[in-house]
Amino acid sequence: MSVVRNKCKERGLWKFPSTIEHQPSNSHKQYLCTMQFSSSLLENAVNEFAKLPGIGKKTALRLVLHLLKQDPGDVHHFSEVMSRMRSEIKFCQRCFNVADGDICSICANSMRKSEMICIVENIRDVIAIESTQQFNGVYHVLGGVISPLDGIGPDQLTIEALIHRIEKEQTAELIFALNPTIQGDTTIYYIQKKLGTAPSANATPLRITTIARGIAFGGELEYADEMTLARSLQNRLPVDKYVSR
Repeated sequence: MSVVRNKCKERGLWKFPSTIEHQPSNSHKQYLCTMQFSSSLLENAVNEFAKLPGIGKKTALRLVLHLLKQDPGDVHHFSEVMSRMRSEIKFCQRCFNVADGDICSICANSMRKSEMICIVENIRDVIAIESTQQFNGVYHVLGGVISPLDGIGPDQLTIEALIHRIEKEQTAELIFALNPTIQGDTTIYYIQKKLGTAPSANATPLRITTIARGIAFGGELEYADEMTLARSLQNRLPVDKYVSR
């Protein structure tokens, strides 16, 4: 250990970990040596992988070393797929979901109920709902939620496109599938107020709903927060409907 320490000290690579100052004064001091590479190409690849969310330097190194063991043709195909995805992928002109063309496969599917729109925050939410195979309508991706503290206002979301879409289409129901947070509820309130002043092409009143909120299946009451419990009591269901599901 002392040999490694001396070599790193010579290169100026030793540094105290951020947790040292929070440790007791009589605790043993530890030193950290930054990761060293014999190849700048390897180091650059690790640094690029480490930029991905949830990927640290060690995980990035494992991924890069795994690619080094693969056939060069497979690695080239991998990089080509990533490059094509970034350069050729589009966003649906109707719902702002990812698509290969101007319209995504969900909006282009004539078997979907186009009069039922599920409003979500991002593309991940679309994938999550689609995985349940319980929704047969279409979507509208807002691209975020209203959050003044984060500098995100209504103009930075696709709310106006949603309003124009409802005005032109025969929309029967809007389903809000936003996270149960202050930002999510603020976004729902804002859109609801906007819809109250916007004209509609539909002769029947527009139905506005939100996904159910309450105790998760398999959860325990003692671990639920007060707001969740309160909403569960307010939105309680008859037993026969609950059991039938």
